[in-house]
Amino acid sequence: MDKVLREHIRDLMQHEVVPATGCTEPGAVALCVAKAVETLGCEPEQITLRLSKNVFKNAMGVGIPGTGMIGLPIAVAMAVTHGDSKRGLEVLTMPEGQVEDAKRWLANNADNISISVKETSDKLYIECTVVCGQSSAVAVIAKRHNNFVFLKKDNDILLDHKQGLFQEQDNDDDPKEDNKQRLELTARMVYDYATTAPLDELEWLRETVEYNNAASECGLHGMGLHTGQILMEQSRGDMVHTVVARTVAASDARMDGCTKPVYSNSGSGNQGICCTLPVYYYGTLRGNSDEQIMRALTMSHLMSIYIKRGIGRLSALCGIVNATMGVSAALTYLEGGSFEQTGYAMKNMINTIAGMVCDGAKPSCALKMSVGLYSAFVCSELALHCRVVDCTDGLSESDLDCSIRNLGRLGKDGMNQTDDMILDIMTHKK
Repeated sequence: MDKVLREHIRDLMQHEVVPATGCTEPGAVALCVAKAVETLGCEPEQITLRLSKNVFKNAMGVGIPGTGMIGLPIAVAMAVTHGDSKRGLEVLTMPEGQVEDAKRWLANNADNISISVKETSDKLYIECTVVCGQSSAVAVIAKRHNNFVFLKKDNDILLDHKQGLFQEQDNDDDPKEDNKQRLELTARMVYDYATTAPLDELEWLRETVEYNNAASECGLHGMGLHTGQILMEQSRGDMVHTVVARTVAASDARMDGCTKPVYSNSGSGNQGICCTLPVYYYGTLRGNSDEQIMRALTMSHLMSIYIKRGIGRLSALCGIVNATMGVSAALTYLEGGSFEQTGYAMKNMINTIAGMVCDGAKPSCALKMSVGLYSAFVCSELALHCRVVDCTDGLSESDLDCSIRNLGRLGKDGMNQTDDMILDIMTHKK
């Protein structure tokens, strides 16, 4: 693989694998509010949020870091009182004193926050309007969790990248980017990069382990549903059980409002956790070399990015599907499997958990992660014995990339009505 292509792939990974505090949807909303308030230049008297249904759904029931509270109002309050848009998706990382300031502000201003769903073809859309006296400001994030496409102060437009924004539904790339210049990945390209790139080009991934492992340590003390803690207590030294327990503990912590940032993948902290920790833990426990573990981490993250690009950044298809597919490939590699066998593992995964829906970000995401990870181990084991689902089965085809594209079609287009139904159910509970 030539150096230019390697550089493009590394840039893509570093664009998609970034630190985030708390769930990325509330984080992105807080980022948008912080930018709008900064643009306004004073404390707002009224805040209006209009969100795509996927953002709305993912922000309803998840814990906000360091607050002991769930939902968007406290995230908005934190952004208003101490938000700094320069911090990106770590905007909700705040000391206890600042969190208490936000709670006090919310107690006095909750009625001044309006949050509603905006009908839009873009699945990731956040629009914040803030008003103070006769002055107002508007900030809009779209396509990516930290991608500002519009800024306005009173009648002055400061940024406008909205033109053509919705012409191609749910394209995850920068709206300014010519689609012809997109880096077209294939499974073979991902595998070759992971297994042949110079190790010094992969060193930056070590930090993903440090961050995500710290969240796991918190979760093992009992957070969220206590999924990781309970599974660990019952692991009795079993390697697979231990790996799954330690991994989902990080999701327990994150969904319960842990203040520690994690490295996300494709805009999702849970996907970043899932792509990182099981690969690192399993490789360490079975005695793989440092080089093998680094290459497996690369394969896991990059394969998930590749699969997720076809599905779309936000979808009714749970992100654990693409993340654990990447894990299944990495596990197979760690066991000495070939490219063909990593493909078998992913095909097996497609025909196992492709129907897992995203019903918002919440503590039970850790349960979904456990299901995906146990499946990844089973599918990898079958692949290592050269057992793969037949090309006539379900979404699978003889060609791996075609099978991955079929999964993308299901997640991006086929589940749109499912998305609407999920949101309807979630917003009409008795």
